Parts: sequence; C-alpha cells; structure tokens
Amino acid sequence: MHLYNALLQIPGVDAPDMTIGEQLFFVWDEMGFMRWPLGACLVLGILVIIWKFFDLISKSGKTKKILTEVNQLLSEHRVDEAMEICRDSDSPAANILFAGLERRGEGTDRIMKAIENQGLLELSRLEKGLVILATLTNIAPLLGFLGTVIGMIIAFQAIEVAGEVEATLVAGGIKVALLTTASGLAIAIPVSIAHNYFVSRIDSLVIDMEESAQKMIDTLHAIESGRTV
Repeated sequence: MHLYNALLQIPGVDAPDMTIGEQLFFVWDEMGFMRWPLGACLVLGILVIIWKFFDLISKSGKTKKILTEVNQLLSEHRVDEAMEICRDSDSPAANILFAGLERRGEGTDRIMKAIENQGLLELSRLEKGLVILATLTNIAPLLGFLGTVIGMIIAFQAIEVAGEVEATLVAGGIKVALLTTASGLAIAIPVSIAHNYFVSRIDSLVIDMEESAQKMIDTLHAIESGRTV
C-alpha cells in the first residue's frame, strides 16, 4: 500500500482522495475473480499464524516450567515425584521425559529408544500447521503470477477486438496483472517470515528438551550405578 501511494506521487498521476480502507477496497475490486483465491490464502494464513503463535507460546511456557521442576527433582534423586509431575502435564517435554522415566529399570538403551520414539511424535505435533504456511508461501505467488497471465490475456484480447493499440484498452488487463502479482507476493512474504520464525522456536524447544532428556539419562544412570555398587 505504501508503494501504491508512492506511485501516486509521480508527476502527472492524480492521487485520489481515498482513505486506507477505500484504497484496499479499490485494490480488492480491481483484482477481478483472482481476488477470491488470494483472499482465501490471506485469511487462512492469518488464522494459522495467530493459532500457531499462541500454541507455541503456551507449549514453550509449559516446557520451561516442567523442565525446571523435573531437573530439580532428578538432581535430588526424587524420581517417582518427577514421574508423577510428567504424568500430570500435557507439555511435549513432560511426555518425552515420562516415556524415559517409565522405562528407567530397563537399561539406558531402552530409555533412549523410548525418548527418541516419543520425541518424534512430539515433534510432529509441534510442527502441526507449518505445512499449511509452507504451502501458502508457494501457492500465493503462483496465484499472483496466474493473475498476471490472465490479465495479459485480457489486455491482448482487448487489442484484438479493437484492432489497434490504445492505452485505455490494455490498462484494465495490465492493472489486473500487476495487482494480482503484488498481492500474491504481499501474502507470501509475511507468511514465509512467520513460518521461519515458528521453525526457529520449535528448534529451540527441541534443543531444550534434548538437553533435559540427556540430564535425565545421566541421572538415572548414576542412580542405577550407585545401587549396584
């Protein structure tokens, strides 16, 4: 929209006296039927970004809390209490640690295998919704380019019917082409940024959980070694 306003400042171009809402409605109306798939991409992207943002905030807070509590209990060799806390929590870290603690008497290899299996399940849950954002990042520009092609076809059809080239004949088709391309890119860029941000947040959570799981394995190994001495 800032680019659109800047273009209106070019000498010889009259700037209509419109509010931001009126300008958005004008752009929406001028995109033709391609506004519907692009609008659907925009709405879906906004909904997924809002949901994923609050979902990760909630899971991140729960993960930090449970890791702090469990690490403290394990450092005091209070394994049963740590297991009880993990059982009562629904955070990804609690599920992973509980899977390991549940097999604490079966050896280190079985504990690590249980943690790995549960970790894969929790990672898939954390990444839920990211495939939608990745798809929108690819589809929105393609829809914009499709609108560009359709707009150019409309422009050339107008020239063919008129039998001559005039600016007023091709302006409508070119306008559709430019607006749809710009809209597709305007949707894809913030969605891509949000997708990469969520990936980095998930990676950070995974690292924290891996470190805590390794501490748990070391603690359980130390407890088991003390019992056998």
